[in-house]
Amino acid sequence: MSRIVFIEERCKGCLLCAGVCPKHIIRQSARLNRQGYRVAETGENATECTGCASCAIMCPDVAIRVFKTKKAQRSQEARA
Repeated sequence: MSRIVFIEERCKGCLLCAGVCPKHIIRQSARLNRQGYRVAETGENATECTGCASCAIMCPDVAIRVFKTKKAQRSQEARA
């Protein structure tokens, strides 16, 4: 299972990441960071993350880290 980690102090809640997520697992949370922005989070179906990193690539604030499992890395290499 791959996973996404949001660096909440960098997140401005623009949700560009949610728009590019192929599994639609990113949403806006009710939590605020120190700057007063509602940060992004993964929903209940976070286990569906494929590790594609589209969210991290799209994020203008470099607020997302994607950790891929070995299985996800092998499947992406096979597709290439």
